[in-house]
Amino acid sequence: MADIGERVSDAVEQAKEAPGSRLNAVVAALVALIATLMALCNIKDGNIVQNMAQMQAKSVDAWSYYQAKSTKQHLAENMVATLSVQRDAGLVPSAAGVAVLEQAIQRYQQQAAKYEQEKEAIRQEAQGYEMEYDRLNLHDDQFDMADAGFTVAIALLGISALTKQRWLVGVAVVFASFGFALGLAGFLGWSLHPDAVAHFLS
Repeated sequence: MADIGERVSDAVEQAKEAPGSRLNAVVAALVALIATLMALCNIKDGNIVQNMAQMQAKSVDAWSYYQAKSTKQHLAENMVATLSVQRDAGLVPSAAGVAVLEQAIQRYQQQAAKYEQEKEAIRQEAQGYEMEYDRLNLHDDQFDMADAGFTVAIALLGISALTKQRWLVGVAVVFASFGFALGLAGFLGWSLHPDAVAHFLS
């Protein structure tokens, strides 16, 4: 943010040094406008990054909980197998003992089934967090590319003010427009995502 303020101040000072120059006035106005858009995009991107961190933490927690349920399910299934072997091998001589085994087997089977159902709900929740992370990541990419477009535009405007080359202002406007389009897409939730640029920058 301090860099943006310095860039705006520099552009304004340059415009003051040459009050008759329309180019410097245009450059100063464009730098101020682009810096404002850049600041808004940076604020929104910061909030998105925070949300991404929360989604990632929730996803990790959910998968850990899923793993704990899996472990409990395996333990219950192992108990069913162990008790079934004892029952089928006739290791319990009395009918009362067999009845107790049957009850225990039933109880562990119910527990295993319950854990299986709970795991499915937890899996869906964890995948939901991952999908939300991916959705936010797309918008994070948009704001990162918008920031890059705005930064290049401001740099080109600075060079155009120094060299008095008007065509550089046009090139800067193209980069600023690219940044504006991606920033707007990020704010409005559009899925605009130039993959080639994203791969180049990643």
